[in-house]
Amino acid sequence: MGCDRGVSLETLNTALDQALEKINQTRDAVMALASIDKKNDELALLALAEQQSWPLHFFSAAQLAQVEVPNPSAVVMKYMGTPAVAEAAAILAAQASMQDLLVEKHKYLGADGKNATVSIVKSAF
Repeated sequence: MGCDRGVSLETLNTALDQALEKINQTRDAVMALASIDKKNDELALLALAEQQSWPLHFFSAAQLAQVEVPNPSAVVMKYMGTPAVAEAAAILAAQASMQDLLVEKHKYLGADGKNATVSIVKSAF
């Protein structure tokens, strides 16, 4: 997952549910969440992982930048130092490849005015 600083839990929940709906899955199919290490204090992200009892993995910008993704973003590169967060973090956490992307990059603008992105990868486990 990627998100704006200060995103609400409601925005993350909605983005996640919309992304899962695209592939006819429920939260039961989710094994973990992953993001950039700069989000390791993002309250809504931490709350979502805790509420669902999902492991939460964080990766550095350098690690994420090594992953080739279909939807690189100049804005994400400018602010995070990597062309992608959601797609790259999902691939790294699942120990998968780009071919395993089920949802490339679902973008959602919440009622709080904050953005969230969700990518879903078929796990190698």
